[in-house]
Amino acid sequence: MTKLDNLNAKVVWITGASSGLGKALAEECALQGAQVVLTARRFDELEKVRIGLLNPDLHLSIVADITDENQIRHAYAQVLECKGRIDWLINNAGLSQRALISETTMQTERAIMEVDYFSQVFLTKTVLPTFLAQKTGRIIFVSSVAGLLGTQYRASYSAAKAAIHMWANSLRAEVAVDGVDVSVIFPGFVKTNVSMNALNGEGKAQGYDNDATANGLDAGEFAQISVKALLKGEEYIVVGGRKEVLGTWVSRLSPSTLYKMIRKAKVK
Repeated sequence: MTKLDNLNAKVVWITGASSGLGKALAEECALQGAQVVLTARRFDELEKVRIGLLNPDLHLSIVADITDENQIRHAYAQVLECKGRIDWLINNAGLSQRALISETTMQTERAIMEVDYFSQVFLTKTVLPTFLAQKTGRIIFVSSVAGLLGTQYRASYSAAKAAIHMWANSLRAEVAVDGVDVSVIFPGFVKTNVSMNALNGEGKAQGYDNDATANGLDAGEFAQISVKALLKGEEYIVVGGRKEVLGTWVSRLSPSTLYKMIRKAKVK
């Protein structure tokens, strides 16, 4: 478990970095001294983020669709060509859901799993040889409290986030001997566009916000808490409001009580 005082001269690659949690994490990592590599599908949006970071000339925008394996290979080559190493990989890009199981098509089920699970697995497997050769570094996955609890309207999302959590646990067990650390972050409700972009049962963006997200934790505060925990070397990081954190504890102590709480909550 590697601990750091800051991220001075460290190369941090963040996916889904054009907005939301990714943007906030990029800002916090830059404040900690990192050279940040920003990846998302839209170059203009990435550049807006990069220019707003502390010491913008140290950072790099690389366009890639994380579900396109060829684009990921090309992005990886660019990172190594420009930076020469990767100290932290933050698998942040993701896609949420707001639909009942009975309303969700199989195409939508697969689309969510592709973004939230398979694409992160492929990127990590692509980058892993660099970490193993360096014998140092940290691979980070942004899962969700929904991946620990499972709630209405988020079945596919919860399943994908739970899957990447378990995959990360296995990866941690395999690469610890090589000096590579693995962490998983579990955000609760955070003020981002995640609900706006969440897929309905037909695979279209919901297009509106939810009260729980709108009243959630500020994205900047989420990033500060997360990066602080990562610098301490923490591997299991729950970041959210009192109810979400309480839910994760109840899930361990009394699953039946948790399920009763979830049925009553009916959070959409």
